[in-house]
Amino acid sequence: MKKTLFITLITVSQFAFSQNKSVVIMNGTIHIGNDSIIQNGIVGIKNGKIVEVIDASKSKVELGNYDEKIDATGKHIYPGLIAPNSTLGLTEIESVRATLDFREVGTTLPNVRSVIAYKTDSKIIPTVRTNGVLLAQITPRGGLVSGTSSVLMLDGWNWEDAAYKIDDGIHVNWPRMQTRNWNDNESTLGAPEKNKEYDKQVNELKKLFSEAKAYNELDTKEEKNIRFESMSDLYSGKQNLYIHANNVKEIVEAVNFAKSYNIEHTVIVGGQDSWMVTDLLKENKVSVIVNRVHDLPGKAEDDVDLPFKLPYLLHKAGVLFCLNNEGDMEAMGTRNLPFMAGTAAAYGLTKEEALAAITSNTSKILGIDNNVGTIAVGKQASLFISSGDALDMRTNNFEHAFI
Repeated sequence: MKKTLFITLITVSQFAFSQNKSVVIMNGTIHIGNDSIIQNGIVGIKNGKIVEVIDASKSKVELGNYDEKIDATGKHIYPGLIAPNSTLGLTEIESVRATLDFREVGTTLPNVRSVIAYKTDSKIIPTVRTNGVLLAQITPRGGLVSGTSSVLMLDGWNWEDAAYKIDDGIHVNWPRMQTRNWNDNESTLGAPEKNKEYDKQVNELKKLFSEAKAYNELDTKEEKNIRFESMSDLYSGKQNLYIHANNVKEIVEAVNFAKSYNIEHTVIVGGQDSWMVTDLLKENKVSVIVNRVHDLPGKAEDDVDLPFKLPYLLHKAGVLFCLNNEGDMEAMGTRNLPFMAGTAAAYGLTKEEALAAITSNTSKILGIDNNVGTIAVGKQASLFISSGDALDMRTNNFEHAFI
């Protein structure tokens, strides 16, 4: 028993460093996260901040100014990866309902906050962290309006300790124009049919957003409405509106819906058909959190490689995008985020462009790019070291992390 405990402590000590110490990482290849690389680089960290990012072939650093030194010769230094649209910390075992805490009862619940349900002691979180995913946007699910997401660090004693950006945006599940039902006598999906509830559901969204907008424009409020209060930052531009939509017509209607309420920051989540409407997305400055890359196409007539190529198609069109892992076994599968970026690199993106899709692009979309997403002076020390290519499952070998 003592031997097992000792090994565990040694293993943990290899991964974690106190942010109270000053640390210098030397001789590694620095992947900045913005499509640039420093081959023989030095990163200096003091009080949890990056104070130096140096090309050692051009400049020198005073090593005596640091408490601890890490030799990263032959290794790679990356910004901490960021997982958007995740139920990490809200789910533990998908087949055990008591461990699922990502959905509330109701249809339109903008006031539901995922952050208070986040469990820092989840057994899944360390497995995700050891592939370089150091921050995540924790997101509710279900209904027309699921609630409000928050960005958390994947380390902390409780949710208050882990919270990075609280209530960053509200999530809307755009109604589907078509539905599929299981056949009565067969275990297969039936033919798609028109969603008879579509107009009713869209009108329900319009009613909520219209009433909330009118409420938040009042100088004095006779009675406090929690649902409407929770949407006030959406209209002032402090929050994002995340609209989950895949079909091309649904994406168009969702973008026009947000535009009609003058929502400043709109993000399409999923976006299987987003490559068809890139001009609309660019014109309205709408970014996309792309569906799981390791998946099948949404429609039978789609190119079988479409999920792999979608990041490249959006990049080529100039649409800001990032990658996410929503789907079956979602929380534990978040550890595969870097390998999804690797797949995108095999289908059009460069390795550094693919890295940006899980670091700097994500930070821009979530509104945290002033502090994280790239390795740069003045930013917070959210980074990790791998002895191999972090986007390649054959060579990724996580060694140290700073959160």
